[in-house]
Amino acid sequence: MNPDPGTAGISEQDETRNGSDHATEEQPELDPLLLWVPSGRRLISGLLGLNVVLLGTALVAGQAFNPLGLKHQEPQVFLLLLMGFSLVWMLWYLLWARKQPGICPHKDHHAGGITVTLVLLLFAAFSLLLFIFRVGYLLSMRACKPLSKVLSPFFEAPFLGLQSYLLWAHSKDCIHRHKVITRSGLMLILSADLLLWLNAVTEDTIHQEIELEREGGTELSHKNSTENIGMTNSTFCQCSGSPLCLIFRKGLEVLYPFNMEYYLMAGCMIYVMWKNVGRRMSPASHPHGAQKLSLRIVYKGGVFFGLLFGVLALVAGVTIFILYQVWVSLPQYRITAFLVFYGYHLAIMPVMSLCSLVGLLVHRLDRRAQEGGHNPTRSLDVILLVGAALGQLALSYFSLVAALAVGTGWPLGELDLSYSLLSLLELVAQNIFIIEGLHRHPSLHAKKKERQRSSIFLLKKKVAVQKEDEGKTDTSLMEADMTAPTAGQESHRENSWAKTVIQEICAFLILSNIMLWIIPAFGVHPQFENGLGKEFFGFSAWFVLVNLGQPLGVFYRMHSVAALMELLTSA
Repeated sequence: MNPDPGTAGISEQDETRNGSDHATEEQPELDPLLLWVPSGRRLISGLLGLNVVLLGTALVAGQAFNPLGLKHQEPQVFLLLLMGFSLVWMLWYLLWARKQPGICPHKDHHAGGITVTLVLLLFAAFSLLLFIFRVGYLLSMRACKPLSKVLSPFFEAPFLGLQSYLLWAHSKDCIHRHKVITRSGLMLILSADLLLWLNAVTEDTIHQEIELEREGGTELSHKNSTENIGMTNSTFCQCSGSPLCLIFRKGLEVLYPFNMEYYLMAGCMIYVMWKNVGRRMSPASHPHGAQKLSLRIVYKGGVFFGLLFGVLALVAGVTIFILYQVWVSLPQYRITAFLVFYGYHLAIMPVMSLCSLVGLLVHRLDRRAQEGGHNPTRSLDVILLVGAALGQLALSYFSLVAALAVGTGWPLGELDLSYSLLSLLELVAQNIFIIEGLHRHPSLHAKKKERQRSSIFLLKKKVAVQKEDEGKTDTSLMEADMTAPTAGQESHRENSWAKTVIQEICAFLILSNIMLWIIPAFGVHPQFENGLGKEFFGFSAWFVLVNLGQPLGVFYRMHSVAALMELLTSA
């Protein structure tokens, strides 16, 4: 019986209308402001951030190399203005824009992991404690400190606190409204983080050189290079005469590394938010299972040997760290301090390299599918691992050249050369192991996936052929249901050994990297104090290399710990 023509016409009209409505719903909503800006979704904010960072870098570098040339404290004023604009944008987003309907229809579940967020909040807490010591120190020295520097903690503390809340609550947001304003605001925050980190590095450089001068570690010939870097004894003024001022200054010395690491980590998370503006996530982009770090994962996973040897490496490292700090300031034990430091690293780094190579072998034997699709968080993880490792790699190569040039006829030269070579090997092996692990699918096995698809296809074909016989169909389905768990159990048994090995390796590498983060983060700098690099490259050049390379090395260790924790939970 033919359908009624009128009814058919109405149905066709309804389908056409529904199709057009569906197409309208799928079409991304255009921001009205985008009609008035140049092409390129990130062009305006990217150019804004580039110009702000370059101007701020020029000001901070000018302050470091020629402090007398900038008479009106332009770097501090610029940073205060940048933090002020960033605070205004964060308040606008949190109090008004976030409440608008449809502003954040998608979430990037790879961004803002629980481990990274907890570490960020820990660094934020230490940084806020640092501000208390800084306020006390600056108020004690207000007679010889510019007003902008005295006011900086009162701007930096709310900037850091509000940014921490933004990243804790909204780091997964994929924002789809006010895109130009949102990208520009995020780029201002990212620029402020980078410039505050750079400013902290230069201030740490000044602080360390003053410490070396006070200990008599520099010669009169080095004073000219000291003046070129912009060092003055006015930093201390009369602080040595006030016990309370000395306490505040000691707090600054201890807590400063946490502040530098906070700005690097916060900048990375802000960059991911900037990349996620306007991004549309598919349902399959949700992670395969919750990536939660807990002691239960280690306990149920059977991680024992990696945890045991990692704790031993951690305890030995803490002991070496304390002995080095005590002995390096005593002339009669100074060489012993260097021997202890190099001996610990020459013992642990070959083990870490071997673990990374074994992990790579396990990855080859336990083949898994590669995760597809563009993922800004994963791409940033790889970029940060490679970029941050450049700091330690550069120091290792420069130290290697200095040791070869000065000579290895004395113990420190041979130890420094061996340390540099092993650092290169360990960094390269660990980077390859982590990066390959991050790109592996957490659950899908490459070959088994293909076999499962073929078996499912054959099962459906068999059911279709025997469809007329209901009893046989039920029997074949029951057999399929009975054999499916057996195949899953067999696959689990085949992969359990690889999971155990990877978890053991990750547990040991996590604790070892934590120790290698603690040692340089709290002021152990033998590559500057042993004198090889200073003798070959010159005092000022070597000092700049060490104080730019070591913060990146510290950040690498911290970021590698976060990446290894992800590999541990997804093994």
